[in-house]
Amino acid sequence: MNVFDQKNIILDVAPADKAEVIKLAGTILLENGYVKPAYIDDMFERETLVSTYIGNHVAIPHGLHTSGENIHHSGISFIQIPGGVEFGDEAESKIAYLAIGIAGKDGSHLEILGKIAEILTDMDQIEKLRTVKHPEEVLEVFGAVLD
Repeated sequence: MNVFDQKNIILDVAPADKAEVIKLAGTILLENGYVKPAYIDDMFERETLVSTYIGNHVAIPHGLHTSGENIHHSGISFIQIPGGVEFGDEAESKIAYLAIGIAGKDGSHLEILGKIAEILTDMDQIEKLRTVKHPEEVLEVFGAVLD
């Protein structure tokens, strides 16, 4: 099973809030066979412990270090939010235009994060991902690092 392919990508969505983003990121992983339903609960719990907003207008919703039993296979979901959604709190505004859900089997989420970190620190790449119109364009950006 591929970690990331076209069925894991949703473009041009306008979620109401970060809860809707987290649910969507988890649902993509669930519907494509990467995780069990309980993993989505783990993603929400993670967000209560520490924000999954990583900066550069990107959020990376993921589960807990104890989520392994709820993951079938490592996978990534990708959500493009052109209008942005608030991932911060009242003290600090943090707008995410991209959300990348990660489920890493046997601790592989750290490896996956490492592979995509270079892309996520490049504002030109983030802007490209924010404005692409076709899932194939997202695959082109991530393809080299996730193969």
